[in-house]
Amino acid sequence: MATENPPHWSDILKRRLANSKKDERSEEEKKAEETELFTKYYSEWKGGGNRDRSYKNIPRFYYRLPAEDEILLQKLREESRAVFLQRKSRELLDNEELQNLWFLLDKHQVPPVTGEEAMISYEAYLKVGEKAGPKCKQFFTASVYGKLLHSDPYGRISIMQFFNYVMRKVWLHQTRIGLSLYDVAGQGYLRESDLENYILELIPTLPQLDGLEKSFYSFYVCTAVRKFFFFLDPLRTGKIKIQDILACSFLDDLLELRDEELSKESQESNWFSAPSALRVYGQYLNLDKDHNGMLSKEELSRYGTATLTSVFLDRVYQECLTYDGEMDYKTYLDFVLALENRKEPAALQYIFKLLDMENRGYLNVFSLNYFFRAIQEQMKLHGQEPVSFQDVKDEIFDMVKPKDPYKITLQDLVTSCQGDTVSSILIDLNGFWTYENREVLVANDSDGSSAGDLDDT
Repeated sequence: MATENPPHWSDILKRRLANSKKDERSEEEKKAEETELFTKYYSEWKGGGNRDRSYKNIPRFYYRLPAEDEILLQKLREESRAVFLQRKSRELLDNEELQNLWFLLDKHQVPPVTGEEAMISYEAYLKVGEKAGPKCKQFFTASVYGKLLHSDPYGRISIMQFFNYVMRKVWLHQTRIGLSLYDVAGQGYLRESDLENYILELIPTLPQLDGLEKSFYSFYVCTAVRKFFFFLDPLRTGKIKIQDILACSFLDDLLELRDEELSKESQESNWFSAPSALRVYGQYLNLDKDHNGMLSKEELSRYGTATLTSVFLDRVYQECLTYDGEMDYKTYLDFVLALENRKEPAALQYIFKLLDMENRGYLNVFSLNYFFRAIQEQMKLHGQEPVSFQDVKDEIFDMVKPKDPYKITLQDLVTSCQGDTVSSILIDLNGFWTYENREVLVANDSDGSSAGDLDDT
């Protein structure tokens, strides 16, 4: 027996309206009822009559962090994160798998060789991807191939460049997992104590630091950590994103110390090397004449060439963290990083804050004159004829070319790429003398190189 199809919702609505008794309702009321019935029957027809459309259907996307007294929840969270990171670590290529990948790539190289580099075509690249296993699948995509494709007339890519790309990606993921193990909060950033623990446990794996005495470890860790926080935490929040640590070059510099044959020049230019850390700490000890472990303003005045102006040093002790008017090693490290890296935005931000006495966000003629007057006084003490401030002021504004012709902002200094020169002119007699005699110094260098060329011949 054939089943009868249920009436269509539109037929039901028409029948209902046709059978309704004649009433005296207004057209608006009739329209309202019509709309209500339409909505009801349409929902039933679509099968949504029993569907719960409340907020309860929204999946939960926020889970609060355990409170300090919720020990069990904290332990559970730590354990689950550790298991997650272990699983992620197992997904990475190990040394044997990397060697196998290199063997497959070398086996599938496509002639002719470009220079000394073996090349691979897209077809061969896809074949290697199929044979390399599931862990390598993410590297064998059209977008990766396109990134590495340059000017080869046959549309091939360099095997070495591709392998280096894979190695770099694996290293980044390994390092991220390694750093995440120290992320106690589990929020994707490291606090100062977290990064200190990471570097302390890293020291035994760096051959270039084998000569460090264990008694110096705490000072080395402090020296290393300050560079990360000085440049990557400009707002001084006390924490750094792991993503920012991976994106900068500092970790590369630190891990460069794994190279047992690192040149002396590379060690001297690397902030994290043993010679560099000992140099900075040695300078601190030499400045500390009363051996109380802190630096007074008078002691700090002998920093470098001892030509920093007293006005600038006053501002340092007004703005920076001190203890009974004296500076500790950590604050000294910020001072050194700022003065040794004056071209960097973070260093300029540090110095600009000291120059901006009234915290207005810009330097005007008064600010420049206030600091340069101290340079003029130092010139008199050294028996030199003071330079006119008007001339220096005009040169500074010409160099920086600020948006506002009467104000120089931090952004103006950074954009102009003259921030290091401007700061040197205002805070350091030696820096001003170098700027004032730059043409003579360049000429002397040229004469010296010419003489060297003549001697060689």
